[in-house]
Parts: sequence; C-alpha cells; structure tokens
Amino acid sequence: MFESLTLAPADPILGLTELFQQEPNPRKVNLGVGVYKNAAGGTPVLAAVQEAERRLLDQSTSKTYLPIAGHPQFGAHIQTLLFGAGHRVVRSNRARTAHTPGGTGALRVTADFLHRHSPASKLWLSDPTWENHRAVFAGAGVETALYPYYDAATRSLDFSGMLAALGAASPGDAVLLHACCHNPTGIDPEPEQWEQLAALLAERSLLPLLDFAYQGFGHGLEEDAAGLRTVVRHCPELIVCSSYSKNFGLYNERVGAMTLVAASAEAAERAFSNVKPVIRTNYSNPPAHGAAVVSLILDDPDLRQRWEGELTAMRTRIRAMREQFVAGLARHGVNRDFSFITRQNGMFSFSGLGRGQVQALRDRFGIYIVGSGRINVAGMTEGNMDYLCEAIAAVL
Repeated sequence: MFESLTLAPADPILGLTELFQQEPNPRKVNLGVGVYKNAAGGTPVLAAVQEAERRLLDQSTSKTYLPIAGHPQFGAHIQTLLFGAGHRVVRSNRARTAHTPGGTGALRVTADFLHRHSPASKLWLSDPTWENHRAVFAGAGVETALYPYYDAATRSLDFSGMLAALGAASPGDAVLLHACCHNPTGIDPEPEQWEQLAALLAERSLLPLLDFAYQGFGHGLEEDAAGLRTVVRHCPELIVCSSYSKNFGLYNERVGAMTLVAASAEAAERAFSNVKPVIRTNYSNPPAHGAAVVSLILDDPDLRQRWEGELTAMRTRIRAMREQFVAGLARHGVNRDFSFITRQNGMFSFSGLGRGQVQALRDRFGIYIVGSGRINVAGMTEGNMDYLCEAIAAVL
C-alpha cells in the first residue's frame, strides 16, 4: 500500500515554516504562520501563564482522563468570555461547551456533527478564508460554497456581494463567519453590518458558525465579541469554535472550544448529547493542561488582570507594527497606497502582493509569505522592519 502512494503537497502555511527553517539567509523573516513575535523576535510564554503553570504543578495530584467534553469549569469560563457575564444565553442554560484540541479540533468536531445530522446542508465560507477551513469540512464530507467577502479594488469588505450570496443560500445551510480579525484579510464588518447580517441569517434560517480565534487581538475582549453577541441576539441557534492559542500564547497546548447554542435548554441538552459521540470516536477526551491554565487565569482576579495587561500589550504592539510597516514602505520609495493596512484588525493583512512578488521575496530575500499575499503583521519586529520594507520596495 505505502509503495503506491505519491508525495502529498506541503501544507500552504505550516509547510512554509518547514521551508523557512531550511533557509540559509541569516536575515530571513517568517511572516507566514500566525504566531506572535515580541520586539526580540521571540514567542514568549506569558507571565500569567507561567504563574498559573507553577500553581498547577504544585497542586497536581492526578493525570486521570477528563470527561468527553472536558472540565465543566473550563466550559463555564469560556461561555462568560464569549457572551459576557450574566448573558441570557448562559442564564437560561442554552449553551453547551466542549473543550477541544485547539480551534481546529473545534472545527472538525463541528464538521463531523453537521455531516451526521444535517448531511444535505452546505457550509458557506468567505472568499477568501483561512487556508484550512475548506479542507477540514471537506474532509468530514461537508459540501462547501463561497460567498464574496474581499473587494480587491477597494481593499475593503464586499458587503453587498456577501448579503446577495447568503440571501440565496438554502434554509438549513451553515455560514462560517470570522467573529473578529478576519483571516486572511484583517477586514471585519462594522457594527451596523453585523446587525444586517444577523437579521439575514435569522430570516433565511441559516445556522451561524463563528470562528473566534483572535478574541482580544482586534480592539479588546469585549469589543471583539460584539459581532458574536449581535448574532446570538438574532439567531436562536449557532455554534462558536474558539481558540486560545493566540490570546493566551498557548500555541502548542492546543486549547480550543466548541460552544453550541440552542433555542432552549432542553434542545441544547439533546443536541450536545449528539456532539459527545463525535468526540468519543475522534479523540475520546481532550488534553487537560492548557485548559487548566486558561481556567485558573480566568478564575483568579490577579492572574486575569495580569493576562489582560499582557493581551493589551500584544494588541498594541501589532497596531504599532502596522503603522511602522506603512511608514517604512513610504520611506523606501513605495508610491502605492498601503494605508489600508492600518485599518485592518488582528494578526493578518491581505497585502495585495501577487504570487510572483511573494516568490521573489522568498528567493531573493529569504522572506516567507503565504502565496495569497497574506502577511502575519505580528511577525514583524523593529529589527526586521527596515529589511522587510526595503525588500518589498525592490520586488514592487
């Protein structure tokens, strides 16, 4: 069997990191994978995380399995983070949360759940979207379709195209939305657009699926949840797939959650009982450590305050890198208008660089960017900024 297999193509993002590691250029820069870098070019362990881990180590008495859906305390904290303290969805017991191996695990659990219980439904994805979205759902047998999202001419949201496409979707179809910090464009709907979008989803009986990977990286924890909270106000049912890799810096701990919201507590209980067999036949139960770290930080007022301060510092630094990047390009003689980059949110920017320019950056300068032109702004530093801007000016 193995002898007959052909070489599979490399992952467009993680495969890029493998190539980067082999790059001999001493000034090489990796702006592909979505990992935050500090001023020194490192990906630090947050101080709040280090303290939480120290306490957990002191308190640890067992390594026994978690329940299928993970620790209930973790789920409760995640619901508060998503919907806010005392939200009616939480008070009425309409939400159920499963701790999953990262946000990708949450997406795969959702994909399997949808395919088992709504096999005729499509999943609508933004054009463009995160490279792995289509693969995760297609791998579970879910049919996917695209709705317009990015207007390349104006470097802005194609909201009218988005509404028109979703207005033609069939009732029962699912729609994947990026709750904030859209990956790869960095462009998010405005509050009034979220209202129109949520009303359309409810009117058309479409199931919202919100991918929430960057809470706190756009404008703040509460501000970044505004779109989700607008949708939940209009739509009786939805699913949230959230990740804590970025905002807690827990990349290799794989901490995520799949949160299901139903119209009633009874419906939520029935629906979630059908999520558990999906988990059981996939990875059985989730890893404990990362979720324990998140729970402890959110449960302890001092640790939470420290974490929120560190999250604010990361967000502020990314904003500063956007501004320095635009200013640096102008300083190096680039006369194309890149000011749109300062208006985008989160870690990523849809830069507008073409595939030929991306390839030239890699070949001539050892600068690695995803083929679509998506740049990880959080990978920029004061140390590599001048070299980066000089290189982009050269390929343009």
